[in-house]
Amino acid sequence: MDRSREKFEVLVVGGGPAGMAAAARAAECGKRVAIVDDNAAPGGQIFRGQNLGEVESLAEVRRHLTGVRFVSGKKVFDVAAPGILLAEGPEGVWELRYEKLIVATGARERFLPFPGWTLPNVMGAGGLQAMVKSGLPVRGKTVVVAGSGPLLLAVAAYLRAQGAEIALIAEQASWSALARFAARLWSFRGKIGEALELRRKLAGIRFAANSWPVMAHGAEKLEAVSISTNGRVGKIECDFLACGFHLVPNVELAVLLGCAMENGFVKVNRIQETTVPGVYCAGEPVGIGGLESALAEGAIAGLAASGYAIDETSSLFRAREKARYFARLLEKTFSLRAELNQLPNDETIVCRCEDVRYSRLRLRSTWRAAKLQTRCGMGPCQGRVCGPAAEFLLGWKVDSVRPPVFPARVESLAAGSEEFAAILTE
Repeated sequence: MDRSREKFEVLVVGGGPAGMAAAARAAECGKRVAIVDDNAAPGGQIFRGQNLGEVESLAEVRRHLTGVRFVSGKKVFDVAAPGILLAEGPEGVWELRYEKLIVATGARERFLPFPGWTLPNVMGAGGLQAMVKSGLPVRGKTVVVAGSGPLLLAVAAYLRAQGAEIALIAEQASWSALARFAARLWSFRGKIGEALELRRKLAGIRFAANSWPVMAHGAEKLEAVSISTNGRVGKIECDFLACGFHLVPNVELAVLLGCAMENGFVKVNRIQETTVPGVYCAGEPVGIGGLESALAEGAIAGLAASGYAIDETSSLFRAREKARYFARLLEKTFSLRAELNQLPNDETIVCRCEDVRYSRLRLRSTWRAAKLQTRCGMGPCQGRVCGPAAEFLLGWKVDSVRPPVFPARVESLAAGSEEFAAILTE
């Protein structure tokens, strides 16, 4: 099997805003830099399929990306040895060596199981948006958007712009929490403009707080969804249900590298360095903070990985702290309510890969016991979907990460083992 080898002074895993900011700053310092990402172009999920030249917030980042090598269409699936990652692409295995590493692997949506959530056309909010960006037609289709957080509004606005009919935006947070959040927005002038623009784009669409899906209905695919609003359940006919309950950080690679965790996120110091010397982390893996936080953290990580001494009064630190404050406000406003623990019934599938139902999981006491007795979390998604759901529903700590980080071909795993053996004998 073909194996390509490359070495970089600074290697960035993840091509989203944090990764791009990190790479740009490292390149600005004269380092040989690469970004490895499984997408065809930089931008991450937030700017997927979008012309980055039209994104004003990335203007400074774009100016310094010209000297950065973008290793596209590659998934890092294993850590071969200190300073060496293995990535898989269509043409084979890539051995990526580095002096300094920046982990900017982003986040994914959290799904909470409820009866019918496995029906076709019940999707993650961000997932449906990504599929539409990739060509899925939604013009004339009726969509219910449900879950929690500002992402719901952004997705609804995008889908409407693509011709979808948004029947309802169902937000599980209370009206009182949303009112307090709106009052605090006056401290963030830029956010007020964004909120007003979203309101304009969503004019005429019904929005309900204290609201969440309790059941999806359909024979072969989604036909309707039952929504609980203020304790009353109503049924809405729809073609798609876009549903998401916050984001979950992608920390698997960082854990595999030996980085310490704190409250579910990668632990970093003031300059974004992890507990593993020479390994930095930025963006959602260190805290769900949004675009501004990711750009500031990425820039700090890129400069620090390049050996640049950042002044303690740097505007980057101030921007990061302001963004993190806003992130804490979001977390408090949209924290998931206890009633969502009651969404699944005994027959609800929690682990879709292995068809494990909630009744079987309730008999176990830990994530490890569930894996051993039911195979929950041992399918192709490797617990990325059912793990966060089980953590919320059952209070389990999901703490086992083993290679490969992503499903990989057998020949890739074999190639990785051969490389590791060769390295040890050098």
